[in-house]
Amino acid sequence: MIRSRAVLVFLIAAAAMPAGTVLASDAAVPAPAAKRLSLGAEALASVATDDPGYFNATSYGQSTTRLVRLRLDAELRLGGRAAILAEGRADNGEGLTVAALYLRLRPIPDRLFDVQVGRIPPVFGAAARRSYGADNPLIGSPLAYQYLTSLRADSLPASADDLLGMRGRGWRTRYSVGATNWDRGLPLIAGDRWDTGVEVRIGREPVSLTAAVTQGTLSDPLVRDDNGGKQVSGRVEARPTLGLVLGASGARGEYVTREAGRALPDVSGRGPYRQEGLGVDAEYSRGYWVIRSETVLSRWALPPVHAPLVTGTLRAWGSFVEARYKVRPGLFVAGRVDHLGFSRIAGTLFGGRATSWDAPVSRVEVGTGYSLRRHLLLKIAVQRNWRSGVAFGARESVGGAQALLWF
Repeated sequence: MIRSRAVLVFLIAAAAMPAGTVLASDAAVPAPAAKRLSLGAEALASVATDDPGYFNATSYGQSTTRLVRLRLDAELRLGGRAAILAEGRADNGEGLTVAALYLRLRPIPDRLFDVQVGRIPPVFGAAARRSYGADNPLIGSPLAYQYLTSLRADSLPASADDLLGMRGRGWRTRYSVGATNWDRGLPLIAGDRWDTGVEVRIGREPVSLTAAVTQGTLSDPLVRDDNGGKQVSGRVEARPTLGLVLGASGARGEYVTREAGRALPDVSGRGPYRQEGLGVDAEYSRGYWVIRSETVLSRWALPPVHAPLVTGTLRAWGSFVEARYKVRPGLFVAGRVDHLGFSRIAGTLFGGRATSWDAPVSRVEVGTGYSLRRHLLLKIAVQRNWRSGVAFGARESVGGAQALLWF
């Protein structure tokens, strides 16, 4: 992770660069020149009741409902065809880190075509592209983009029994192949982290296409490659009529780390072990309503080590429907229904019956928000969580509040 020193150097160097020369023109009132350096900030503070079942834990080891975040954005224009964009974050009093830093090139200024290189915005799905607090009408995140499964990239189960023994324990899990320390599992999509690579975007309305080659995967975005593989992802988005947005996404990349791969025994047909993802999403806005829906399917190939083996690929899917209604200026109510499911495998545990490899999870969250001022938003939300087929943390309710300031 790049630390705060890199952010400060970038901002100081940007501010020190000379501004462009304004040329005379025949216009009576010349148009104002675009700013070379643009800055923005967002401050977010969330408090909530206890979450002993870790339903809101993220891959950064934080909770979405207990988070204090300062976000700083900078855009440095390098003429009409290029810009450098950066985002720094400081979470829960920790040091400033760089969440995004990329070069955006527009080789043909009058065409909707650009290339982005560096730690780039996500291509897959819709929810991760709405990463700012004001874009989320509630406090929690959709399960597919946040909830931690029991699968890891650096520590692999040796058998189906090993995997089944960790059902519902994604916040703290370990296996016998690869790293043996206790650590967090992988979400279907790491919605709070950006990957590193190259992205190409063509068009905007009514149809746009985006594709990227990156270092990590949907579950585990990276700055440095850890297995010699790359992920290829793409998205098509259509806006057939006013207020309607339809999207479809796909991704494929190697997720098992180099160290975990080396710890595997020699087996026929070994690797590479990939994560594959497919997703569809829709958004419709009309009048006082905004309705969103998304479904994501993820598959992970797991290496065979010892019996009882995991046959085929591990599958997980997440779906949510979210609605927001504007009651009056500055006041809205919102709700989200969410579910995460898993495919079944069979071992010697649970009487040898086929059982989901991780515990299915459901969530209902409702809340309201009120804008005290133009850029100051307060939210209150309550969520109910269910985890099926486990004794610990089977169900709980979480209530919380959030204050959001941006400029």
